[in-house]
Amino acid sequence: MQTDGPHMTQTRTSATFPPPVMEARRWLEGVSFPADRPLINVSQAAPVDPPPLALRQAMAEFALNQSSAHLYGPVLGNGDLRAELAEQIGAHYSAPVSTEQVAITSGCNQAFSAVISAITDQGDEVILPTPWYFNHKMWLDMAGVKAVDLPCGDDLLPDPDSARTLITEKTRAITLVTPNNPGGVEYPSELVRAFYNLAQETGLRLIVDETYRDFDSRSGPPHDLFQQPSWDDTFVHLYSFSKAYRLTGHRVGAIATGQALLAEIEKFLDTVAICPGQIGQFAALWGMQNLSQWVEGERDEILDRRAAITENMPRLTDKGWRLLGLGAYFAYLGHPFNIPSDELAKRLVAEAGILLLPGTMFMPEHDAAGKRQIRIAFANLDRAGLSQLFDRLEVLSF
Repeated sequence: MQTDGPHMTQTRTSATFPPPVMEARRWLEGVSFPADRPLINVSQAAPVDPPPLALRQAMAEFALNQSSAHLYGPVLGNGDLRAELAEQIGAHYSAPVSTEQVAITSGCNQAFSAVISAITDQGDEVILPTPWYFNHKMWLDMAGVKAVDLPCGDDLLPDPDSARTLITEKTRAITLVTPNNPGGVEYPSELVRAFYNLAQETGLRLIVDETYRDFDSRSGPPHDLFQQPSWDDTFVHLYSFSKAYRLTGHRVGAIATGQALLAEIEKFLDTVAICPGQIGQFAALWGMQNLSQWVEGERDEILDRRAAITENMPRLTDKGWRLLGLGAYFAYLGHPFNIPSDELAKRLVAEAGILLLPGTMFMPEHDAAGKRQIRIAFANLDRAGLSQLFDRLEVLSF
């Protein structure tokens, strides 16, 4: 008897929403952009330029001349990279960190997935401030873990006291992102510490995704969690090399936490990828050892683009827009139109030549605030490009 193939049953993955950036790209299908109004793509927080030439040359020589570039390595990452990262974390946060407290992953998304897999069981809960980073929500959904939303106010800063009211016997962690994606805001050190104290008191893990830490506008340690006694019993630090060294295609991220938790994380990593890619790890190490001045220049450029948004913003506030958050790669805005942001974002493609993400992609369905918000990922626009973006937004009417 012939059948139509396997019956597709409902799974946690099928119940998870599609990747937002890929969904937004589909809005471009069938749309043409005239030469005098090319598409302005501010939908994704990823560098579009390749790594600097010196780094690419070093990577090519490594791939050509070192057989280890093509072989398996340690599951938790190469020892030289772990040691260098531990040293640089220690310098950045003014606290000692050991090699054994650091693991390398295939990107920061995998770092988050590995941590969640190691600390949760199906039906457990993790608190996420909203607007949230959508890939965090997607992984929790696919892992059978309930994402408990912690709504932020107009300052986009989560409140520890509000978080306390959401903790149940099933809560396993609180996740923060600073500088924030999608909001851009830099969490004050005192706020991060307050969440650490709450997690420590209640026996939770505090996961802090610091993918954009290299573009923080502040000087000195952005928080003091690494300085706390036995910090690694509570705190889980996530990092990415993708933005600082333009290594998005090589997928290199990291985790800093306690050795016992890393032993559990190792099981996940061995099953999913066996080890991080060798060329990417080499590039991350070479970058840390040789490109500190170049990265500082990249930071200065991002901060200048952030300043350009601040300078242009009055043009939009006069039209009813609100700047809710700004920093690292992102500006998060409240729009003035009487249509939901997902509809607005789709119409902006054809009517304004702008591709951006609506706030609905960063909010649970029951929270109407997302319908009034949009995210602009501005890292790939220079001052001229930002001015053009504001020109187009300023004349909008719906």
